[in-house]
Amino acid sequence: MLKSNRERIVKWSVQGKIHHPLGGNYRITHEGEPRILPATGGITYNVKLGDPAFGWVGDHVEPGVSIRNEDKAQNAALTTFACVGNEAKVVSGDAKGAIGYVIGVHGGIDHTIIHFEQEDLENMAIDDKILVRAYGQGLALDDYPDVKIQSIDPELFFKLGIKEEDGKLVVPVVAEVPPYLLGSGIGSGNAYTGDYDIMTADEEEIKRLGLDKLKFGDLVLLQDADNTFGRGHYKGAVSIGVVIHSDCVKAGHGPGITTIMSCKKPMIKGEIDSTSNIAKYLL
Repeated sequence: MLKSNRERIVKWSVQGKIHHPLGGNYRITHEGEPRILPATGGITYNVKLGDPAFGWVGDHVEPGVSIRNEDKAQNAALTTFACVGNEAKVVSGDAKGAIGYVIGVHGGIDHTIIHFEQEDLENMAIDDKILVRAYGQGLALDDYPDVKIQSIDPELFFKLGIKEEDGKLVVPVVAEVPPYLLGSGIGSGNAYTGDYDIMTADEEEIKRLGLDKLKFGDLVLLQDADNTFGRGHYKGAVSIGVVIHSDCVKAGHGPGITTIMSCKKPMIKGEIDSTSNIAKYLL
C-alpha cells in the first residue's frame, strides 16, 4: 500500500444546479463546415460513463449530468474541489436522494460532470440541486513528493491498481497520448480544475495510436505533459488523466482529459490495460 496523508484529507460540501444547455449557434468544424449540434450542459440521457467518446453526433458532449453555479466564486469552488470519484447526491426535485459519482470537470463551460443511473436521470430536471461530498484535493504520497495528486477521491485513487517498480509508479492506462496532440486548455495556469483536449482532426494518427477507441472514464497517460502548476509542455514530464467529454468537431479540440496525477520527472510509467476505466471501480 502506498503511504499517504489520506487520513488527514478534509471532506466537505460543494453544490451546484443542473445547468441548462447554452447557445444554439453554428459550430464550425476543422474543415470549415457549419453545423448545429447538441453539446454541453443539461441531462444527457443516452451518453454515459463507459460509453465510447467517439462517434456521437454532437460536440463536447458531457455524459450524464452537468452542474454549475452562476456565482463565479461559488462555481470556482465547485470545479476545484469536486474530485473524480466523489459521491454526489441530488438534494431537490423528484430525484431527491439519488446518488451518483463525479466523472470530472470541463473547463471553459466550467461544468462539473456527474454519473447517475438511468432511472434517476429520468426523474431529474434543469435546476435540480446536487451536493458533492468534495474529498481529495491535498492528497499526497509520502515517498513520492515530486508526484502531484490532484482532483481524485482518495478511495478511488487507491483502487486504480498503481504499483511501485524501480522507484516509479506504474499506472494502468488504456493509451498513451503524445504531446503534439494536446490542444485546447494547454497553457492554463491551474490544472486543479477543468480539462484539456486531445486534438483529433488528424483521424489517421488518432486511429494509429488507438485513441479512437477511448471511452468516457478511461485512464490515459499524457507524454511530456506537466500539470503540476498549470498545463504545459515539459520534456520527460508525465501526467495521468480521465476522459470526461466526447470528441469535438472544432479545430484544436477533442476528448477532454481531467488530470489526476502529474510529475515533472519521469517517475510515472504507464502499463497498457484496455479495462482501465473508473467505471470499473465506481459502478
